[in-house]
Amino acid sequence: MGIGLFVSFLILLLLGAPIAVAVAVPSFMIIWLADLGTPVIAPNFFAGIAKFPLLAIPLFILAGFILERCGISQKIIRFANILVGRRRGGLAIVAIGVCVFFGGVSGSGPADSAAIGAILIPAMFAQGYSRGYSAALIAAAGSTAIIVPPSIALIIYGAITNTSVPALFAAGAVPGFLAGMSLLIPAIWMARKKGYGSEKEGEERISLGKSFRESFWGLLAPVIILGGLYGGVFTPTEAAVVAVFYSLLLGFVIYRTLSLKSFYRILADASEASAIVMLIVAFAGLFSWAGSTVGVLDAMAGLVMGISTNEWVVLLIINLLIFAGGMLMDAISIFYIFLPIFLPVMDLYGWDPVWFGVVMTLNLAIGQFTPPVAVNLYVTTQLAEIRLEDTFKAVWPMVLAMIFTLLVVIAFPALSLFIPRFFGLM
Repeated sequence: MGIGLFVSFLILLLLGAPIAVAVAVPSFMIIWLADLGTPVIAPNFFAGIAKFPLLAIPLFILAGFILERCGISQKIIRFANILVGRRRGGLAIVAIGVCVFFGGVSGSGPADSAAIGAILIPAMFAQGYSRGYSAALIAAAGSTAIIVPPSIALIIYGAITNTSVPALFAAGAVPGFLAGMSLLIPAIWMARKKGYGSEKEGEERISLGKSFRESFWGLLAPVIILGGLYGGVFTPTEAAVVAVFYSLLLGFVIYRTLSLKSFYRILADASEASAIVMLIVAFAGLFSWAGSTVGVLDAMAGLVMGISTNEWVVLLIINLLIFAGGMLMDAISIFYIFLPIFLPVMDLYGWDPVWFGVVMTLNLAIGQFTPPVAVNLYVTTQLAEIRLEDTFKAVWPMVLAMIFTLLVVIAFPALSLFIPRFFGLM
């Protein structure tokens, strides 16, 4: 019966069913076949989303939508373009830098890819970059949004494992930065090899000072959010509220690019995006509960621990499972499905939950732009009006660069842990 839970899930996934459906149907089936009683569905469904830390998710999504629509990304891109200056592959550098920065506000890989890709992909076309390269680069750089704080994925991880979300946010800062920097090597190498862009990229049409003044308030957003978090001024949920109000201040008062009509559209779009995320959270929680109740998750945890007694071999197997799952599913589903299996292994080897959360999230970030599913690639290929296959040659060097970063973060836990320890968050 336990095997049927995962087999039916994989079949639905391969048939192209939405993630929420692929998770919900096997859960209902197991509850019915195991005679657990259908009345348990409603309370478990509600329990999956009735957690205070999860309240931050719709608020960060709303803040990201507001900042995207009020023109912040264009101003930051122009400022970054002037900083980079005239050089071959300059727009590639700008794309990576802005994606990492904007990820510090949106917390979502697809949202980051969509917001930056909508502006930079056409600009990259105009500079001679291929469509496949442009879509692959933005998708890869956008994946850093789930690592750099504030990360929606890390909020989910913290809620499931009862790990401090501020500590997770602090721990994700350096690995997220390293992930972005690692992409610079293949991105610039490929741009120069293919002759993408021109020496006139980044030509300054306005002064650096004027561009900085225009983008200053947008640049200040992650400083306020993260500074308040690390300084203990507010919790992650309160930080999400601050992010919403600050973005409204930018849109309505400082830049005056929003109207009541456009704000209504933002609320509608953010509500839809939040509903999709929370639906997946609720059904994934039900899936995890059903799997634990029938004993399949405990059996799989025992299987993983029984493969080898060597800690590094087990860690390698776990990361291979996460990587394979990340290519097929979103991070939320992966956390709910795999974490109940991994938690006993973490306890056995004494792995720090903050470090493991960053490792797992970084691994899942790679999955966001690794075929065959690659949610970020799906977003950017739609923007570039190409097929997913057109990005394959360009995306694999970026996948390898991020895998190297993952190996470094695994080998040196202090890269993740020294900031939360410095701020006394763990």
